[in-house]
Amino acid sequence: MKRLINYIGLVVAVALVVSCSSSRKVARTPMIGGLTGTDYIEKVIELSPVWQSLSGKVTLSLSTPEGVSKVGSATLRLKRDESIQLSVAPLLGIEMARLEISPDGILALDRLNKRYVQVSFEEVNSWAHTDLSFAVLQSLFLNELFVPGKQRVAVTDAGDFRVSLADGRAVLETQDSGQLTYRFYTSTDKGWLEESNIGLADTPYSLQWKYDAFQLLKDRFFPEQMYVTIQGTGKQVGVGMEFSRLNVGGNWEARTEVPSRYKRVQVDELLKMLVSK
Repeated sequence: MKRLINYIGLVVAVALVVSCSSSRKVARTPMIGGLTGTDYIEKVIELSPVWQSLSGKVTLSLSTPEGVSKVGSATLRLKRDESIQLSVAPLLGIEMARLEISPDGILALDRLNKRYVQVSFEEVNSWAHTDLSFAVLQSLFLNELFVPGKQRVAVTDAGDFRVSLADGRAVLETQDSGQLTYRFYTSTDKGWLEESNIGLADTPYSLQWKYDAFQLLKDRFFPEQMYVTIQGTGKQVGVGMEFSRLNVGGNWEARTEVPSRYKRVQVDELLKMLVSK
């Protein structure tokens, strides 16, 4: 159980390299699948989910140089622009742990030990020397393109991307005003977003978020498998997420109220909770 609680948080721990800032415009682009570059980018944007909420079960696995191991199951609940929740409730539906990401920051509840961590994005960014954004994390979970500094991508933002062809896929790219690059790998025939990659320019380091096993969900194709890794560290560790029983819509409390009897712990203790074995 302890390993399951810890590895749920690892999804967010690896995402701490994500940054959000201003974007830059692009030049002319090649033809892709019979479409101009701009028309193709607009197609990819139009295929993005338009749902306001999403929920389902997720099986989590951990990949290390020693192999792949299943670490348990959780429930995902996402309300657009409000929160992303991962809840562990293995025994008779009784919740044991919860991780909640909202525009205000990150909340981690350890119900077994009656403790919690609550940090704003300002605190996280100060500690990690980055500019973490809820909008970026939300887009990664929703299989969407994102533009640094914008809450959500619209077809009018197509000019913020360059597009090229590589290894049979269309690569959409933008860059912030600092050192981070953003690349999105899409299938040329269907326009599905198959991988988002956030890299540190002129280094081997990047956050790689892959998508697979697309299935029709309501009116959009959505991946039932996601795989998150940090590249360039020399020791690849990844988190796999396999979704089932996905549903669009629904209503639940988007924000969690912390019980008064819970003890608040500090950020360094949160990190130990997330990555310790």
